[in-house]
Amino acid sequence: MRIVFMGTPDFAVPILTALIGQGHEIVAVYSQPPRPAGRRGLELTPSPVQRNAEQFGIAVRTPTSLKSEEEQQAFRDLNADVAIVVAYGLILPRAILDGTRLGCYNGHASLLPRWRGAAPIQRAIMAGDLETGIMIMKMDEGLDTGPVAMVEKVKITADMTAGELHDQLSAAGADLMVRAMAALERDSLTLTPQAEDGVTYASKITKAETRINWSEPAIDVHNRIRGLAPFPGTWCEMEIGGSLERIKLLRSVLATGVGDAGTVLDDSLRIACGEGAVRLRSLQRAGGKVMDSIEFQRGAKIAQGTRLP
Repeated sequence: MRIVFMGTPDFAVPILTALIGQGHEIVAVYSQPPRPAGRRGLELTPSPVQRNAEQFGIAVRTPTSLKSEEEQQAFRDLNADVAIVVAYGLILPRAILDGTRLGCYNGHASLLPRWRGAAPIQRAIMAGDLETGIMIMKMDEGLDTGPVAMVEKVKITADMTAGELHDQLSAAGADLMVRAMAALERDSLTLTPQAEDGVTYASKITKAETRINWSEPAIDVHNRIRGLAPFPGTWCEMEIGGSLERIKLLRSVLATGVGDAGTVLDDSLRIACGEGAVRLRSLQRAGGKVMDSIEFQRGAKIAQGTRLP
């Protein structure tokens, strides 16, 4: 089929690659415009999807909006059979939704209607969900409200991070989208309206959510650490060499222990929470490499009994 692909981050790359591998004609790729990056933030860096598309010689368009008649006509002029949208980042007006022969299909990383919105992977882990998935949905003008065509469920294990779940869902999404497009091409794709019950929204992660509050129950602290790892990452402050440092927390496990919230219970960085405790397994000092707790303690030496703010 003639496909317009619309996506931006790493999550979307395997899906684009899989569609190309199946012999579909990708007539254009839409992605977010290049953003400042690099250590100084001066270099404009194309999105992962743009870089991937250009490696295949596919034309890439990076409009900041799709609201103008000019952009909408340019989209229609592609004469595409279908548009596939995966974490694109722009709202699609009705003219775009109707701008292909068969409509727009979205790959969304949740079990809709649970976790509609921007951060479904992180929110599922932070909420302690035991299962999530990837869904292929025909888009309408609502926020992830369209009818569902296909679903692949994925278990969320006790210590799985958002990064690990991201990669698993991205790979599953590539296979699922290929199967969905094959069924669509055969005119055998069945659409099922979403349930009206169980709707939740996965709002964007805020900076305020990244700081660990040790007074929360250990399960909530653990879920926050793994739900925001590796990006943006949670953090806390530790006194090292007489001054407070902001330490990024990337992996933890639930542990036993009792103490005032934030108290370091032993030399292996078992930290008391409002209820129970967590053991920090992977940490990173500002500008440093990611370290396990043993390596971290060689340089930091956070003593038993220390109270973390």
